[in-house]
Amino acid sequence: MPRKIRVLVGKPGLDGHDRGAKVVAAALRDAGMEVIYTGLHQSPEQIVEAAVQEDVDVVALSILSGAHMTLFPEVMELMKMRGVGDRLLTGGGIIPPEDMQTLSGMGVGRLFGPGTSTQDIAVYIREWFTATHGPADVASAAAPAPARDALPAAAPRSREAAPSRRVAEPAGAPKPASRSHAKPARRAKVAKKAKPGKRATPVKRAKSTKRSKPAKGAKPAPRGTRSQPRSGRRKKARR
Repeated sequence: MPRKIRVLVGKPGLDGHDRGAKVVAAALRDAGMEVIYTGLHQSPEQIVEAAVQEDVDVVALSILSGAHMTLFPEVMELMKMRGVGDRLLTGGGIIPPEDMQTLSGMGVGRLFGPGTSTQDIAVYIREWFTATHGPADVASAAAPAPARDALPAAAPRSREAAPSRRVAEPAGAPKPASRSHAKPARRAKVAKKAKPGKRATPVKRAKSTKRSKPAKGAKPAPRGTRSQPRSGRRKKARR
């Protein structure tokens, strides 16, 4: 019976950047594989122990700290000691080409650098598993979710089939007056209320230009004189 390929994605050492590892894990999951992600700051012993407990087929390491020449050989040695040395050890990170050749000579699988397509990683793992266990044991990728059945369209309403809501009127009954001749009711004018917080501005009265007439019997004042002295005029002091 075909089964899914089990892959363990690990981040050994002090490397704290796991965005690429999560992208690869999601891509392998979408390709139909079962992925186990260990998380950040894992030691080689913890990664190998998780690989044994989960019974994985592939161990993929993501190393961006530059310690690939130390971590890959250590993990591979621990896998041989725990009896899982026949599993695939692969990975990626910032690894120079000459270091890739050296690790490949030690028994490490293919390594991938920055900018590699995630499809290439999935194809490589699937080809290795097929060559090791046979094509009959590989499960196909997850099938897409079936499309939902369309909702049935609503049946059109027929005017003839619909029962009439009008009530039959008795013969000889007076017909009601048509609505077109009825006079609309007048709406009462609503006085506008003043907005709160604002005072009404008083109306300024215009000043009248007409002079007040003198009382009867009073003599008019001679020209050049004033009836009342100016309040602001000061008398000059005599020497």
